Amino acid sequence: MRLSKTLLPTLKEDPVEAQIVSHKLMLRSGMIRQLGAGIYSWLPLGLRVLRKVENIVRQEMDRAGAQEVFMPAVQPAELWQETGRWQQYGTELLRFRDRGGRDFCFGPTHEEVITDLVRNELRSYKQLPANFYQIQTKFRDEVRPRFGIMRGREFLMKDAYSFDLDQESLDNSYELMFKAYQQIFKRCGLSFSAVEADTGAIGGSDSHEFHVLAESGEDAIASCSNCDYAANLEKAVAGWPDVVACRPTAQMQKVATPNIKTIDEVAGFFAVTPDKTCKSLLVETDEGRFMLLLRGDHELNEIKAANFLDGDNFRLMEPEEVKKLTGVGVGSIGPVNISLPIIADLSLKNSSDFICGANEDDFHLTGVNWESDLPRPEFADLRNVQAGDSCSRCDFGTLRLDRGIEVGHVFKLGDKYTKSMGMTVLNQGGREQTPLMGCYGIGVSRIVAAAIEQNHDDNGIVWPIFLAPFHVEILLINPKEAAAAQLAEEIYKQLQESGLEPLLDDRNERLGVKFKDADLIGAPLRVVIGGRGIKEGAVEVQSRVDGSSEKVALDKVGELLINRTKGLLQES
Repeated sequence: MRLSKTLLPTLKEDPVEAQIVSHKLMLRSGMIRQLGAGIYSWLPLGLRVLRKVENIVRQEMDRAGAQEVFMPAVQPAELWQETGRWQQYGTELLRFRDRGGRDFCFGPTHEEVITDLVRNELRSYKQLPANFYQIQTKFRDEVRPRFGIMRGREFLMKDAYSFDLDQESLDNSYELMFKAYQQIFKRCGLSFSAVEADTGAIGGSDSHEFHVLAESGEDAIASCSNCDYAANLEKAVAGWPDVVACRPTAQMQKVATPNIKTIDEVAGFFAVTPDKTCKSLLVETDEGRFMLLLRGDHELNEIKAANFLDGDNFRLMEPEEVKKLTGVGVGSIGPVNISLPIIADLSLKNSSDFICGANEDDFHLTGVNWESDLPRPEFADLRNVQAGDSCSRCDFGTLRLDRGIEVGHVFKLGDKYTKSMGMTVLNQGGREQTPLMGCYGIGVSRIVAAAIEQNHDDNGIVWPIFLAPFHVEILLINPKEAAAAQLAEEIYKQLQESGLEPLLDDRNERLGVKFKDADLIGAPLRVVIGGRGIKEGAVEVQSRVDGSSEKVALDKVGELLINRTKGLLQES
């Protein structure tokens, strides 16, 4: 490709709307342009990278035995109503009506569509196991789209769906996809971690997320220092060492605490650490209202709490609702003499002499103990893990927290969709049997942004070889110098004929502009060709990865670039 004939609108400065590195560099390098909130056009440079990710995904899915299909983005409401998700999915589902008044949605995912397709086409156990995938545009109406492609409303996704006759077969299909995902992310040159995860709105049982580790990641990932345990913060569980309950040493007392409301204020007032206090939260689900108790230094994990209470529409009650229900502000509520079901976090199980709200404004209770001051409640894992917590999987490790960008998610759905949509096949005994499903998603467009988050420097992008839009950039200092221009053309054609992808910067631009654009674009190798080098009989070959450079004889340049690029491809 020749830059003089290419749309490459690079920017000198970081756009004010861009907050993270990938968003800044994708805009500055001319990869994308915003059309609307969370909606982007892909320009030639960006599209080349996107297609490379797409090809890697397609090759590995095909290698794993999945069959490619292409399903409609617009889906009729009737399918979603069969599974109950038309009401359950929430505001991220873009709903609309056609001219006939029929309800549709723009698909954020395709479980219903693929199940409808398969229930009409597969009849026998002999046709299973089967796995179907597509690479297609999805739309999720994010409340706050941000970070460019990282959390857009419209995005490119690979979604796959497996159908198996029994659990053992599903386990095998899941393992095949798990290994295929590992290979995909390795080929993309990413440092990643596979972690246990909550199934969320998709549903099902076992679930793993694949995260690219980066400081800009929105998700917290807990991992063990000793074993291979790793989980999303929503799912992570701390170990519970055997702690002997401390014998109560104090009598419960009510103490005036004027204008003391937060945990830090309470701990400071009583000159104790926050772990000696008890935090009370009121929540509501379709099943009713509950009080949740946590140690003062812990934070509620709403996913765990919602799963334990097993009620839809879980939410924390608003301060005005708490005031109306209890008669006191949120900073003064507590578990003593409260007429609500109480669930306490496991970390409080052996607590004694703790401090909590007194259910009276500007008062707290000290010396509170189970059984003597309030009945021992039901206990559950309700909190987020913290760095330094013991591992729940082994006896020796502690947990650390890192930031991650979710780029893939795999689920064991079971019969959640096949059963609700009445899909059956005839088993070996000639009887109808409901197959089990798996679901496997990859954010194809998000991988592009995640790769930039992991591969950049102060000057621009440093592409992994398999994702680089171009393998080699030929930087022609002055196109008007005939000998230099001729050499650049010869090298350009030689690289093309060898199957590589060169970029020839043949623009009539200042040298400083060309070098800055070359750094932004981030081709792994660069050859600088000018009149002086021609006279000296050598040109400079530079590595974008490590910044090294060397002088190479004119008649050896093409061969060196070909061998070095193919070597990088083989190493990767």
